[in-house]
This record gives sequence, C-alpha cells and structure tokens, in this order.
Amino acid sequence: MKTFILSLCLLACATLTKAQSHEVLIETTEGNIRVMLYDDTPIHRDNFLKMVNEQFYDSLLFHRVIKSFMIQAGDPRSKHAEPGALLGQGEVDYTLVPEFRTPKHYHRRGALAMAREGDAVNPERRSSGCQFYIVWGKTYSTLELEAIQKRVREATKDQADITPEMFWTYRKVGGSPHLDGQYTVFGEVTEGLDVVERIQKVFTDTYNRPVDDVRILRAKVVK
Repeated sequence: MKTFILSLCLLACATLTKAQSHEVLIETTEGNIRVMLYDDTPIHRDNFLKMVNEQFYDSLLFHRVIKSFMIQAGDPRSKHAEPGALLGQGEVDYTLVPEFRTPKHYHRRGALAMAREGDAVNPERRSSGCQFYIVWGKTYSTLELEAIQKRVREATKDQADITPEMFWTYRKVGGSPHLDGQYTVFGEVTEGLDVVERIQKVFTDTYNRPVDDVRILRAKVVK
C-alpha cells in the first residue's frame, strides 16, 4: 500500500511539473519559432512571460542578425523604425539579475538568452529587461574550443567551463561558446530552428540590421 501511495505521489509531482512548464510561440514574417522557458531561471522566465502577455514583442523587428552567430529582437524603438535606422539602443527602465546556469544551460544552437550591455558599463552582467537573442552559431574544432575554454575561464574567473558534453555539442551541433557564463540562457527553441536558420542568413546592412525587415507578428504563451 505504501509503495502504491508513493507511486501516485511521484506521478502527481511529475504531472504538476509538466503542467507548470512554459512555452511561447513567436510568429514571425519568416515563420514560427516555439521556445521553452527554463524553470531554474525564474527571474528571466517570469519577465519574458510578462512581456509576452503584455504584447510587448508584437510588431517588433529582429533588428540585429549576424550570420553564423545569432538573431536578436526586443528593441521597442524597432516597431515603427524607418528603413536603415540604427537600432539596438531601445530598452525598458530596468535590468535583470543574471542567472547563469552553466554547464546545465549554455549557448548551444537554439539557445534563448537575454542580451545585455558590455562589461565596461555593466560589470554585474545584468540582463536587458526586453532584448533577447536566439543562438545559431557554428561548429568548432577541438583546438578552437580549447582556446575558447581558456578565455571563458578567464572571463568568468573559473566560474564557468566548457565540459566534455559541451565540447561534443559545439563540435557536432554548433553554438556560440564564447558567451558561456556571461549571458543568461533561459530557454531553448523546441520548434522552428529552420526559421532561425533562414533569418540568420538574410542580407543585412553595416549595422547588422536586415535590409528587408524581419518582424515578430505576435508572441503568445501556448503552454
């Protein structure tokens, strides 16, 4: 009887955990991207959900796109931006405490993370309250990863490292390992990596803004 009750409790906990997971559908002019948010980065998760529910991201552009690196959105000034206008400086009036979870969450292909200002003006590495990016990256050789690993250790004062599992992922799948332990990864793409790939290949201007606008039509919580 005790074993049966314990099994029911475990099943209930598993069901509750599954029910509490959060996913967001980002509908864009290039197709749909579905992302799952991590529960162990609650500050970033809850902020992103709030912004989505407030329809903050609707009609904003992917204003910064770098091939073999990432696609970035969330600048509120991009909603009505003129063609060719320099974007990326628009923000909300707060930042977020970092939630680094390396090596559990890292900058593998499809990772969802928050942008931030550089270390010179942001030594605490606090995240933007609104601008996010999705990693595409590239694959690396072992020698390249060993060099990046050294830089990551130095940049994080040995608080972050590139583990053997991460080595394998960056060699076979791809990503942007030089950002690990310095930018908060708070989710991942579950559907629509082909859309991310398509966006990161678009033609851009000198400021990495797509020449032909790539727009978020709507973002909504779906789970």
